[in-house]
Amino acid sequence: MKDDPLARREHWRGVYRARTPDSVSWYQPRLRTSLELIAELSPATGALAVDVGAGASSLPADLAAQGVRVVAVDLALEALRHAPPAAAPGGGAALSRPPVLRVVGDATAMPLGAGVAALWHDRAVFHFLVRAADRRRYLAEMRRVLAPGAGVVMATFGPRGPRRCSGLPVRRYDADALAAQLGPEFTPVGARIELHRTPAGRTQQFLFAAFRRTGHPRAPAGSAGA
Repeated sequence: MKDDPLARREHWRGVYRARTPDSVSWYQPRLRTSLELIAELSPATGALAVDVGAGASSLPADLAAQGVRVVAVDLALEALRHAPPAAAPGGGAALSRPPVLRVVGDATAMPLGAGVAALWHDRAVFHFLVRAADRRRYLAEMRRVLAPGAGVVMATFGPRGPRRCSGLPVRRYDADALAAQLGPEFTPVGARIELHRTPAGRTQQFLFAAFRRTGHPRAPAGSAGA
């Protein structure tokens, strides 16, 4: 696949044109591990979360039900159209603004101001960034939109995970390698390995890790190119 935004967008749009959301390899009816790690980070009611590569995931609706506002971003409009609807917390009256804003785009150009988000969630986007330059752009945007003290939950293929996914190469991580990518500005909170069973019956090893932004904003020296 060509290294340009339009090619990436068309690749993922093609995936969702060809397959239903519950048949792709990363499908889970509910992202329980992500929700558990997010609970450890304790985002406040009314806080803003960013879910990159949100696709058809139920996570934005689950967070909205807890009173967290969500910007759900994905390259494929076809995926976002299949996402479960989000209701007001507790089934109450309609809110003055939608609890979930769904945006067609990628993680390197968020429609958000600086320092506004309390949580960044990424399940299976970062491991597709095999070029150091792409990882630098991603991490720079993450740092830009996150407030001091914000939380991060990321899931990538683990050290024994697949080497390719959906026809694309991926980069695998253990907990230390992922922490090195984020740099000393982010303090690890917890990590776990999960064996994900795909709809086709295969097993994939994922690493889930949570971080807290505790340091001063700065780029980690050399880590993104590792």
